[in-house]
Formats: sequence, C-alpha cells, structure tokens
Amino acid sequence: MTNSFPVTDLGEIKYKVLNWVQRFNTFCFLDNHQYHIEPHTQECIVGAGIKRKVIATGNDALDLLQKFTDEKRTWLFGHLAYDLSIEPGELLSRHKDRIQFPDLFFFEPEIIIRLNGKEMIIEASDPHQIFDEISSAPDRRVQLQSSPLIQSRIQKEEYISIIRELQNHILRGDCYEINFCQEFYAEKAIIDPGAIYKKLTALSPNPFSALYRVDDRWLMCASPERFLKREGSRILSQPIKGTSKRIGDNKVEDEKNREELFHSDKDRSENVMVVDLVRNDLSKVCKEGTVKVEELYGIYSFPQVHQMISTVSGELRKNVSFAEIVKATFPMGSMTGAPKKRVMELIEEYEKTKRGIFSGCLGYISPNGDFDLNVVIRSLMYNAFSNYLSFQAGSAITFYSDPEKEWDECLLKAEAIKTVLS
Repeated sequence: MTNSFPVTDLGEIKYKVLNWVQRFNTFCFLDNHQYHIEPHTQECIVGAGIKRKVIATGNDALDLLQKFTDEKRTWLFGHLAYDLSIEPGELLSRHKDRIQFPDLFFFEPEIIIRLNGKEMIIEASDPHQIFDEISSAPDRRVQLQSSPLIQSRIQKEEYISIIRELQNHILRGDCYEINFCQEFYAEKAIIDPGAIYKKLTALSPNPFSALYRVDDRWLMCASPERFLKREGSRILSQPIKGTSKRIGDNKVEDEKNREELFHSDKDRSENVMVVDLVRNDLSKVCKEGTVKVEELYGIYSFPQVHQMISTVSGELRKNVSFAEIVKATFPMGSMTGAPKKRVMELIEEYEKTKRGIFSGCLGYISPNGDFDLNVVIRSLMYNAFSNYLSFQAGSAITFYSDPEKEWDECLLKAEAIKTVLS
C-alpha cells in the first residue's frame, strides 16, 4: 500500500525518519539536503528492512544483479564496492578488508519512504502504522562513547615518496593522472553511527549524503559527487576534480579561492582528463554522436570546500541494461585516473588499504529502471562487530602535482571527518 502524509517542517520530519530507521539491521537513508544540482529528483528517500536481497562477488556479480532486477520491477537500494570485479582476469586486491562490506549488495525494502517539502510518501503493508512509529520515534541524541585515536596508514614522508614514484610512472607514459588515496583509522572505536552521521552532515550537508547499514557494517557518507544518473534514455555523470578551501569568515578571500580554482591550470587539466574518460565510458553504451559535455569547469560551493564539477550526458542505446552500463563505466574515472586499467594496477601497487565501499557507489534503482548513484567519498566506514573505524581521502596526481600540496589537500578533505570525531 502507498499513502501520502502532509509535511510542514521538512527538517524535523527528516530527523524523525532518521531516528526511526536505525531500528533496522539493514537500511539506506539518502538525503539531498535541498541542494539544487540539476537534475534534482529525490530530496530524501529511504529503504528499510529486507524483502529479498542479492549479495555477490566475482566476475558474474553484475549479471546476478541484473537477473535480480529483472525478476521483479521494484525499488532497490544498495552499493557496488570499488573492488568489484568487472571483467574476467581482473586484478584482485591483496590488501586487508577491515570493514567487510560485500562487493555487491542490493535489497528490496519492506518499507520505502520518499520525502519532499510538501509530503511524505510511505510504501508499506501499513503506511499509517509506519507514520505513527516515525512520529513517535524517540530522539537519539547519543554522543560519542569514546574519543577514537585516529592514526594514518601512511606517514607524510612515505606519502611524498609514493607521489614521486607515481610521477615517474607518468613521466614514463604509464598513465596521465592517478587518484591516490590514503586511510585514516581507529581501532577499538565505540561510536554511535547515527549520531556521527548527524554531526557529519550538520558540518557538511552535501547533496549525496547517506546513512547506510548492512548488519554490523555502517557507512556515514557526506558525498558531494554523483556517479551516474539515468532518466529514461538519458544517462549523465558529474565527475568532481578540483578542490579549494572555503573561508567562511572572509567573503573576499573565499571568493578569491573560488576564482583561483576556476582559473587553475592544474585543476582544469585534471578535470578535463576525467571528463574525456567519462565521455569514452559513456560512448560504449550510448547512441553514436549523443555523448556531450553539458557543463565544463562548473564551480560549486559547499560548506567546507569549493569543487570543480563537470557534467557529461548521452542518450542510451535501446534496451541497454543496468549491468552493461556499470560494466562500461565502473569504477568512476574521478576515483581512478587515466587510462583506467593501468592506474587501477598502480592503485593496487601503491595504496596500503583495500578501498572496499570507499570510492564505490551507493544509491537506488527505481521500478521503471531509472537510477541514481553517488560516489562514496567524504565518508566514515565502521564495523560495529570489530569496532574498527576507517575513512579515506585522496587527490588526483599529475606530473605537475606538488607532493606537499597533495598531502595538504588530503588533510583538507579529511578535516570535516576529524572534526566530527574529535
């Protein structure tokens, strides 16, 4: 059954839904935070409880997901981890996975909630009961139960040495650009993921935020980046490359940083390389001549940073499947570099941590086959069984990169998360 209920205070009802949904062992809470990065569809959408699910790994994982989606046209929520194998013989990560999200996980929820400024739409066996439960859900203002000791998997000296090694690969012609990431972590961390998510999104209310749980594994995500969105026959990607710091107490300096980002040769070079990679990926599943760059070097301002975002779109070929689209485009170029296959080999060689769900994607597939998937960045991952807490940050490395500045950029991106945990 589906029922609609009027909304008078969107922020308050989102807060109540967030309190209510945490009673489920598996759920996905996706929040746009009223940003208007076009196209804007779902302001807030939630899937809770499991009717059926698919968990898969290996080269046939996407085919299993496709079969799962074809069996029944309904709402599905879930993720693809960065380490998902797309092609036979692909490199498998030798690094340890301490969070342990599955490589692929999608589920059909028992309850679906969609929120906008006017109404809350509930799809469930008894929507009125769910509405009453949400309205009376107790406030979960839980604080940190301990202050986690955050450590870095790579120290600054080693990081700079690695960047120089990667630049040697670029000089030899192995690649043009590589997104290199490092892990920050805490062991024996006792936290309340819902409370951490609230703090994270209060500090950085980004348009592709999510609180996501699969049993003991939690994702607290404040992502500003969309990976892929499908609307009928139209597909689009909005890669981010280029970051500068916000200066909230000085409008003149803040605008100066914004302008410097827009005119930065380094950031434009990084951005256009990823745009070319995305154009190439989309051309594999789009009609010939339809792939185009709708916006190049767009500057968007978020609470912590300014970002350079470009938009690439195309018209899908007739009857192209979700699995075919993902095989052509995943993992996203903004989190790998170019050429994609070679830089993924270098990522495995030089990074110290298995990426897992980080730099993968999370989102939903609608009953008509449309979908919207984010890029899992600016995120905390937590295993509540082992009490292991992790977050990663990276930057795009080119021949002209300054290793010291790349280190500083990673720290800038991690700043919001560290503030939440302090």
